[in-house]
Amino acid sequence: MNSRSGFRRATLNGAAFSVLMLAAGGASQAWAAAADDADADADTTAGLSEVVVTAQKRETNLQRTPIAITVNTGEDLENRRVKSLADLGDGSIPSLRIAPFFSRNSAFNIGIRGIFPSSDANQPARDSVTGVYVDGVYLGRLQGLGAALFDIERIEVLKGPQGTLFGRNSTGGALSIVTRKPAGEFRLRQTVGVRNFEGYSTETHLDLPEVANVSVKLDLLATKRKGTVENPLGGEEDFNSFDRRGAHLRALWAPSDTFSADYQFDVSYDGTTPYYSQLLSVGAGGAAVAPLARIQPDRAKVADIGVPEDVSEGNIWGHSLALTWNPWADAEVRSITSYRKLKQTQFDNGGGHAVPFVPNSLFARYSLASAYQHQFSQEVQLGGTLPQLVYVAGVYYFKETGGDNAWAPNTLQWNSTGTNFTRLPSLDAGATTRFPDRESYAVAESIAMFGQFTWTPAVLDDRAHLTVGARYTKDDKRGELLKVNGAPDGSTFDFNSSRVDPAVSVAYDLMETVHLYGKWGTAYRAGGANSRSLTFRSFGPEKVEQYELGVKSEFWDRRARLNLAAYRTNYENIQVDFNRNAIIASGTRTVNETVNAPGRAKIRGYEADFTVTPLDGLTLTASYAYTKADLPDTVNPFNNVRTPLNIVYTPRNSYSVAGDYVVSMEAFTIRAHIDANASDGYNSGNSIVTSPLTDDAFIVNARLAVTDIKFDSGHTLELSLWSRNLLNEQHTFQKSFNTATRFTSGIYNEPRTYGLDLTIRY
Repeated sequence: MNSRSGFRRATLNGAAFSVLMLAAGGASQAWAAAADDADADADTTAGLSEVVVTAQKRETNLQRTPIAITVNTGEDLENRRVKSLADLGDGSIPSLRIAPFFSRNSAFNIGIRGIFPSSDANQPARDSVTGVYVDGVYLGRLQGLGAALFDIERIEVLKGPQGTLFGRNSTGGALSIVTRKPAGEFRLRQTVGVRNFEGYSTETHLDLPEVANVSVKLDLLATKRKGTVENPLGGEEDFNSFDRRGAHLRALWAPSDTFSADYQFDVSYDGTTPYYSQLLSVGAGGAAVAPLARIQPDRAKVADIGVPEDVSEGNIWGHSLALTWNPWADAEVRSITSYRKLKQTQFDNGGGHAVPFVPNSLFARYSLASAYQHQFSQEVQLGGTLPQLVYVAGVYYFKETGGDNAWAPNTLQWNSTGTNFTRLPSLDAGATTRFPDRESYAVAESIAMFGQFTWTPAVLDDRAHLTVGARYTKDDKRGELLKVNGAPDGSTFDFNSSRVDPAVSVAYDLMETVHLYGKWGTAYRAGGANSRSLTFRSFGPEKVEQYELGVKSEFWDRRARLNLAAYRTNYENIQVDFNRNAIIASGTRTVNETVNAPGRAKIRGYEADFTVTPLDGLTLTASYAYTKADLPDTVNPFNNVRTPLNIVYTPRNSYSVAGDYVVSMEAFTIRAHIDANASDGYNSGNSIVTSPLTDDAFIVNARLAVTDIKFDSGHTLELSLWSRNLLNEQHTFQKSFNTATRFTSGIYNEPRTYGLDLTIRY
């Protein structure tokens, strides 16, 4: 028996189950096995398939995992036509919310269970609330998260604070993306597709035969689509288009059963244009609207006024090296080293005409910005088993350097009657002296030590499991505001903090198919500074503490599965943004100040996930999330008025249901999928200050595929027809109200999209 298989077998025989979701900065990895021998040998072919998380060749049965987690497999993602994280914004995972910052497709905010960033978290001195990880590597910036996904094995959404085992700032939870490893034998999967809005896509996934214990896999992809809202200004880009390309190389060297080296390199290009923000209504006594501008209460196909618009471009590169070594039986040492960098430009003229009309005035504010970042991370982990004990411990280091700049000139000018306009040379005039209007940089360094232990006492037939863990983190940040309002500045900030985040969970196997758990844990989000501030105003960290109870069960001969969870979150010192628009020489700019809300916010919620196979080949799923929050009033630093707050992008009720049906024929297989995702309206906008509720949402996606069409040459063919937003439903996912002008503006979801894909497998 080699030591690697011995570790796994010993874990299985111990009947002690725990999942120590661990990552180099956060990828989930199973240090313990999924179930005991009886479960491992059970024949479940007639019912639901086992939900397994596989990492470093170890399996974990999620039904015995004492944590609320949703796993979307590669097949799930294909059925829902999820090609980037932006596609998960339709609510298919009810507790997970993904939204762009204002109208920008170049950066996405991600929240779980009501913990959502209040505003512009893509600044270099600010951190996200949800940790995003790819194959164990933490992604430090929100820029680049809209890039196309490579060949994905699964996406795991870990709900609730993950402050013990994860790298940085996982107060809301963690989103872990796991790509497919090299197969070690020749395989080729080629997909080409066409779609509406003059779109196309191509994907190539090539596995090469193993040579000298080295297996290599190459992924190439490109997908492009024109905008969904026409820009009437000739020669300019339409709204909501994308052009995504990338390459991913992975080489796995396994010279023995006790050592492996896994190297990855990826490069991506993400070119997008912003969503179209339209004027929805003007309240009584509201400001004047130019005759040429239009109130558009429904989703627009054509913008009322054409504006200058260019493509926002993101370029991302990354290297990682994961080493795995079994120094003795039932133990494993891992090292994950990574270096990544990105550059992002922003060209956002998504709807700047929604301003009061003044004869001969300037309008169509063009938000121009760029950002850069590079990061290095290193994690070393030791995990293994002892009699009645599963353990993991490690150290983690992360450092990043980033900067941003911005300028917001007006690009158009009304005539005296508002019936026509002229284009300004504002992108050229004064650019050398006024660009950028603001500029900053920041450096962040984090060091952590962590450990977690699961004990299964030799009583109660090994049914009880106690897990205790803690993480010590030390964060240091510094930065400088280089420019404000077009003039050199020099304001600086320094942030230093250290803390310990503990976690405790108790699990009990009530019976073979029913498992109960309770957990408590904390996490925190580091402080920083706001580069939109006139003084680079700093703010402190925020803390999350959560209590959770859950049950995971299977019944009806394992044809049905029901998982329930209830939680309560205490959210302290929330980082809250307050905005105002300032008039400056080059146009207008958004001035933004961040304060820590006093007191404690309380969030409570309930979640349910149900899966059933009533007939062979038919699988039905349903998920529900209820989230309610009470936030403390906070003083607005601009007017010193106490202001009520709300969580953003988090509906009170959200639902998702899906059906999958597979019919195997002699010469081919038919696979049909449909899902529907619904939610209440919610507060949105650029901060958690109260804003109008968005519309209720109801999105249906569908896919019909004929697969496994065999040819004499040994390859197979697949044809699939898919649609997102099949019913062409419309709702606002962002909405704001200006108390001075009485203007209500909003951004609508995408219209129906559809396409046809052809896949050949060798």
